[in-house]
Amino acid sequence: MTAQPDTAPTTSSSALYADGPRLLADIGGTNARFALEFAPGRFEQIQVLPCADYPTLSAALKAYLASASVLAVTSAPLHHAALAIANPITGDLVRMTNHHWEFSIESLRLACGFKTLVVANDFTALARALPHLADDQKMQIGGGNAVPQTPLGLVGAGTGLGVSGLIPCNGNWTALLSEGGHVTFSPANPTEVAVLQFAWKAFDHVSAERFLSGDGLELLYRALAEHSGRPNEGLDAPEISRRALAGECALCDDVVETFCGMLGTVAGNLAITLGAQGGIYIGGGIVPRLGARFAQSKFRRRFEQKGRFVHYLAAVPTYVITAQYPAFLGVSAILDEKLAA
Repeated sequence: MTAQPDTAPTTSSSALYADGPRLLADIGGTNARFALEFAPGRFEQIQVLPCADYPTLSAALKAYLASASVLAVTSAPLHHAALAIANPITGDLVRMTNHHWEFSIESLRLACGFKTLVVANDFTALARALPHLADDQKMQIGGGNAVPQTPLGLVGAGTGLGVSGLIPCNGNWTALLSEGGHVTFSPANPTEVAVLQFAWKAFDHVSAERFLSGDGLELLYRALAEHSGRPNEGLDAPEISRRALAGECALCDDVVETFCGMLGTVAGNLAITLGAQGGIYIGGGIVPRLGARFAQSKFRRRFEQKGRFVHYLAAVPTYVITAQYPAFLGVSAILDEKLAA
């Protein structure tokens, strides 16, 4: 369990939620992040729990609620909770795509004693956070200027590849329930054709997520090692990224560069599909860790590389989300709307 310090400004007691703090969670395939929201935008008691350490989501959630730091600030049971999870939400039963957890939303609500439990796709929640990001919570890559009240696009690589969008509607925003990370991968050059052919040896369907994820970095490493005739040392994704950023391995650098180019193509596809003149945002756990390496990569060039639409895409800004816990903003907005209905 990793506890994080409070990351929001102090709010006066008059602004506190009258019915007590709300539980928020961002559940990925690797980590489960929890927080208490005492007032709008005031997130405290943030903890990150490795999913592998708990047999079920219920066990992880109860471990968080039973932690000494949480018990010290909650004098009564929590009434309302909202979870963002890396999975499509199509009914009461949720089976995670990139982890073994599965649960009934209603059973989880009853087990934890919540009056309200809202469960949303993690990238739907992250999309809802986009309009609330401050300038210092995002980094622009390349040129372009956002057009107000036009769609926003979102794509992010981590354990999987998340995709969503935000559509303006009557002064508010509607988040798309997308599973766009599973679209069929489309190569853009001969090297990517070779990489795709390598992946076809193991998978009948090769999605964009097969390459644009943590496992995808490892698949790219194996594919490029074979394609170029260089030694395959069996490196995992963190080591591939570390060696690339440290300048220790030319093959690892090629992997990261290929990854960034592929992501540029996917992001450009999303921009023209949604007409996202408000910008494309890059989330997930991988790209923010690349820092300046990502800004210097072929990402933006590939983003704009759409033939007759190059000028259209050159005007669309792209941003890397640098906020530490942006999904909390979005899942809080979703819960607030549920309680106001």
